[in-house]
Amino acid sequence: MVYYAGVDLGATNVRAVVATDDGTIIGRSQNGTPRGPTGIDVTEGILTTVRTACDEAGIDPEQVVAAGIGSIGPFDLAEGAVIDPANLPDTIDRIPLTGPISKLLETDEVHLHNDTAAGVIGERFHADRNPDDMVYITISSGIGAGVCCDGEILQGWDGNVGEIGHCVVDPRERLTCGCGRDGHWEAYCSGNAIPQFTRLLAEDDPTISTDLPLEDPDFSAKDVFDLAGEDELADYTIEQMAHWNALGVTNIIHSFAPLLVSFGGAVALHNEELVVDPIRERVSEMVMTNVPEIRVTDHGDDVVVEGAIASALTGGTGDRRRLER
Repeated sequence: MVYYAGVDLGATNVRAVVATDDGTIIGRSQNGTPRGPTGIDVTEGILTTVRTACDEAGIDPEQVVAAGIGSIGPFDLAEGAVIDPANLPDTIDRIPLTGPISKLLETDEVHLHNDTAAGVIGERFHADRNPDDMVYITISSGIGAGVCCDGEILQGWDGNVGEIGHCVVDPRERLTCGCGRDGHWEAYCSGNAIPQFTRLLAEDDPTISTDLPLEDPDFSAKDVFDLAGEDELADYTIEQMAHWNALGVTNIIHSFAPLLVSFGGAVALHNEELVVDPIRERVSEMVMTNVPEIRVTDHGDDVVVEGAIASALTGGTGDRRRLER
């Protein structure tokens, strides 16, 4: 039997799975992403998660012949490492990935992708139509996009294609992104940013009534969504987010002309009616080319790790047709 591994490194969780050569998952593990103090600590957490997935599958790590990784960026692709990730503590400046995983599994077949590139690989691999032009967008701790254009997964020379959360949507640059720059889409609509965006809106209009715990250090995006329809400030925040989200998605559509836009990430998955539906409504009025189908992934939180497995199975391409020849 031949075995493959998939790894999903996010800002919140690390997931790993082991699959057979037909893609059937036989072992899985999930842990919280280590908060440091260094990138090596994150690497060790990933290796532990992979070992646990192998244990559940009943195999030794060295029985895995190939692995795919979907990871937060940005990358030093030549070194197979994440550098200065925006949504982890500042003490984490470099997270080695491909080298340590290759050593653990005793294989050189380790394929590294941005997590959203892995997401679009997973969506395309499992799609009935296997569309050649599609985009996967995650709205979670951060915001990013994976793009398949004319049948090719776009990655770029350094693996950093798709960092669309760091596109400027607010020229006034009123909020600072986790990366340290101002006015980025991610600074307004990501899960990490929604509390600060809500506070900014409350400062802009002190007459807006609210029961949101704005001064509570544990105030979160979930608080905003939980009070939707019941709280004036929560509703106003969600409305303003819809504006920024629609701007960002419209820019992606005009740039890549996808037939399908698929959403994932905790913010989108858990709040489809409040996040994705308003995007559908607004984008149809903003796009001057063909309006794509807009949907939510069927794979939930597993979409990135499914893409990582698909990458391992297909030599890094994610093209299912390679398995059918």
